[in-house]
Amino acid sequence: MAEHHGYGIIRDAALLVDHQQHISWLGPDRQLPAGVEAAREIDCQQRWVTPGLIDCHTHLVYAGNRSHEFEQRLRGVTYAEIAQQGGGIQSTVQATRSASFEELLKAAVNRAAMLAKEGVTRIEIKSGYGLDLATERRMLRVARAIPEQVPVKVHTSFLGAHALPPEFADDADGYIDYICTDMLPTLAAEGLLDAVDGFCESIGFSAAQIERIFQLAQSLKLPIKLHAEQLSNQHGASLVARYQGLSADHLEYLDEAGVVAMAAAGTVATLLPGAFYYLNETQLPPIAGLRNHHVPIAIATDHNPGTSPMLSLLTCMNMACVMFRLRPDEALAGVTRNAAKALGIEQICGTLQTGKQAELAIWDINQPVDLVYSIGQNPCHSTIQMT
Repeated sequence: MAEHHGYGIIRDAALLVDHQQHISWLGPDRQLPAGVEAAREIDCQQRWVTPGLIDCHTHLVYAGNRSHEFEQRLRGVTYAEIAQQGGGIQSTVQATRSASFEELLKAAVNRAAMLAKEGVTRIEIKSGYGLDLATERRMLRVARAIPEQVPVKVHTSFLGAHALPPEFADDADGYIDYICTDMLPTLAAEGLLDAVDGFCESIGFSAAQIERIFQLAQSLKLPIKLHAEQLSNQHGASLVARYQGLSADHLEYLDEAGVVAMAAAGTVATLLPGAFYYLNETQLPPIAGLRNHHVPIAIATDHNPGTSPMLSLLTCMNMACVMFRLRPDEALAGVTRNAAKALGIEQICGTLQTGKQAELAIWDINQPVDLVYSIGQNPCHSTIQMT
């Protein structure tokens, strides 16, 4: 087992699924319980089987295109400067507010289908490109509708505190009031939310403003997540840990105190190498510190139109290994076991264990490292979603 760094490999294996679509047994085929008669049998023909992959941080529902900002950044304009000029998130907000439910759904379904083809069976999708009640609601309903057309399960996060909308220019506290009195209570009451997120950053919202949202989320019994320490250290990771948050995401500027706080709270560190790459960032997340303090590390695409237009979780795994120096087994855990923990669903999926849901990805590979070795190849043979 040591040579595989904890992949948990079982060779020549078999797996049984009960009528409730849960794994009831798995192990070497030669140890299969006697007398088992399956209503349906699937022969994987010596292919590798893993849990279905989980993309635990995406902004999959939006309208518009920001490729011109990519060109601006290549000419030396910073992400912060683009935002200050009215671009960035604001331009996507304008396009998304103008888009119909059907337009948003068609685009989101196409994006989700690309992830599903690479073995992804669960996707977290954030709102945050509406910044008003009507559009945030529309985005979340679109996200909930995706599984009707794509074989994935969707988890939704409310990201109202993503940017300051034009209606509240120069009044961030007023906008936080609007989130807390109108948007968040309404959307929670309508059952559209699985978690609450925020953007704690110098160009986003302060820790004090985010904490007001966290306090309300806590009273509504909604778990929390946070975009933290992406461009600077605003101590957002310590804040989300204080509220027993599921995850803190990005974390390039995370300090030792933040790592310690996350470790104590069991908060997952979700790394987003796509954004690191597209923003040409040079400040690496503190991988050694996260390992030393046993903070679970998840990996996600952060698919969004401005800073990570990535729709390949396999490429994201490769980037995490090459740029962040994660081991291949850490990368696989980052899109299965730890990604499930980042969504608060580790008790039902993320590993192949008895009692967990049967969500499987089947691969044409020779060994697990092949999942992160190649770029531009898709070794996913198929996925199995027992529903």
